[in-house]
Amino acid sequence: MSVVRDSKHFNKPKIELKAISTDLQDESFTIAQIEQEQEKVKSGADFPQYIQAIKKLGVQEFVTYVSDSHTQYFGNNGHQLSSKAQYEPLVVAAVSHKKKFRKYLKMHQAGQTDYLSFCRHCAETGIDRWIVNLSLMTCTYYDQKDQLILTESIPGPE
Repeated sequence: MSVVRDSKHFNKPKIELKAISTDLQDESFTIAQIEQEQEKVKSGADFPQYIQAIKKLGVQEFVTYVSDSHTQYFGNNGHQLSSKAQYEPLVVAAVSHKKKFRKYLKMHQAGQTDYLSFCRHCAETGIDRWIVNLSLMTCTYYDQKDQLILTESIPGPE
């Protein structure tokens, strides 16, 4: 046994794993850091770059509520934060309209609308919130009845 323990390779995997786990610990992002990345977003066309940036900060998932755009962010080791409302409350339609929502979403992704316009369109078409999973790279939209309206893959970096 002492021959194996004395080998220069015996501890190497442990050292590498320790370094990796240390890097993942304490990825404590702040709302200020997230807002700094949000300032770079001009339209839905910028969304994939924003996602990559906050993923690097340690965000694993977030939920944005259409009514006022407050968002809950979740990270490593149970780290979570909530942002404040971003605008005056919108009334979210009680009935969802998938087809109309998809049309508005495509417009936003093409850079034809700003964020507030997109949120107004979401409210108009009954979208209550969206959940972004940064591990799966998906964005899922729900109505007020918790019905899944649409799940989309988020494009990776180009």
